[in-house]
Amino acid sequence: MNSLNTLKSLLCVIVVAVLTLSVPVGAAIQLTPIVSGLSSPLFVGHAGDGSGRLFIVERGGVIKVLQPGSSTPTVFLDITSRVLSGGERGLLGLAFHPDYESNGRFFVFYTRSGATAGDIVVAEYGVSGNPNVADSAEEILLTIPHATASNHNGGMLAFGPDTFLYIGVGDGGGANDQENNAQDLGVLLGKILRIDIDVPEGQAYVSPPTNPFVDVTGARDEIFAYGMRNPWRFSFDRTFGDLTVADVGQGAREEVNTQVVVGGNYGWRIWEGFACTNNDPALCGSQAGFVFPAFDYAHSGGRCSVTGGYVYRGSQGALAAGTYVYGDYCSGEIFGWTEGSPQSVLLDTALNISSFGEDESGELYVVGLGGTVSKIVSAAPPPPPPPPPPPPSCTYAISPDRANFSNTGGTGSVTVTTVAGCNWTATSGEAWITVTNGASGSGPGAVTYSVAPYQGRQGTRNGRVTIAGQVFTVKQSR
Repeated sequence: MNSLNTLKSLLCVIVVAVLTLSVPVGAAIQLTPIVSGLSSPLFVGHAGDGSGRLFIVERGGVIKVLQPGSSTPTVFLDITSRVLSGGERGLLGLAFHPDYESNGRFFVFYTRSGATAGDIVVAEYGVSGNPNVADSAEEILLTIPHATASNHNGGMLAFGPDTFLYIGVGDGGGANDQENNAQDLGVLLGKILRIDIDVPEGQAYVSPPTNPFVDVTGARDEIFAYGMRNPWRFSFDRTFGDLTVADVGQGAREEVNTQVVVGGNYGWRIWEGFACTNNDPALCGSQAGFVFPAFDYAHSGGRCSVTGGYVYRGSQGALAAGTYVYGDYCSGEIFGWTEGSPQSVLLDTALNISSFGEDESGELYVVGLGGTVSKIVSAAPPPPPPPPPPPPSCTYAISPDRANFSNTGGTGSVTVTTVAGCNWTATSGEAWITVTNGASGSGPGAVTYSVAPYQGRQGTRNGRVTIAGQVFTVKQSR
């Protein structure tokens, strides 16, 4: 995230295009205040322990816990003496172990004070005998040098469905990534990292063997994806497990990358969104080797810094299920996006949106840097009950239900068997599998697809295409 105090003046200078966002006639959502009076809050989340509590991260180095139904949080952990805070520095991230209820382990991301001030620290803590107070003992897992500049630290931590810890790290700061850190596989800056923290005593962590650059000479084992400028908040879809990363742009565009893939190069410093930066002009002539965002938007209307959010999977109907909710720090707008639809403005607020959050039931929250946490609720009456399911005659079958490919890739087809009038769709869940024909149909039909060549280190990748509600799996080996 760009400097929280000087963000607007630094990044709203260049306006290159007017972003067209569809705006509903009436607000699609509204905010219900949950807590106020906080000190520069940067994140809100839950422990996944069934308690219903919310945990709020304050930039200065304090984590507070809010009991269900309360509006007055208490201090869970205070590490202000260890944290260098101000601007983009501070206590930036928090993630609870998937088995926190039984093991009490949680992890933080902060910029350290002291002799190596500004360096990034990922550390482990544990709960004390009091479930609402943490033990102050710290085990440092990872330290990343970052003393040269104060900005572009990243700061997100989250456990993936694979139970590994994912870490978002900025490119090291300054303009145009002058050290080219984001493209340098020998450093951890400008990356999404993935580590395994469930290791024997005496080890801090190990890199999963499925990380793309394990044992690659000159590359860091911890890297999961690269080419990031400043990934400020990412999340995993709690239904499908897809990783979505919001990457803060520089002077022109903000981008969101969905279904982030292992080993993917997301373009910075060559690309900012879909635009060539001309930092490395020779690399702009071809898009090969880069993974481009699902969407981007321009610095217009006061917009300047994307704040990543979550795919809505709550049960209270605040939004349509599957809507990705995100915002802009400067404009205060909350946006919504679903695949195949344009971005839309859900609500225009006066907040400096520093983060979004999710509770145990999948409801979403908005964090305002000025000191607030609010819950997203529907602004409309509850929707009518869903229509009854299709008649039993609408059954579907696909053939085949799987295919294997070599590293060169190829094409194939799948037959859909059903009766006339039964509608269906085909959607790829992977960037390397493309539905080339038959993305939708009615009655009997066929879907054709292509599988891209598999480059990189030797291994196997598995993907899926959802066809008529059935899962078609693709296995590709190198």
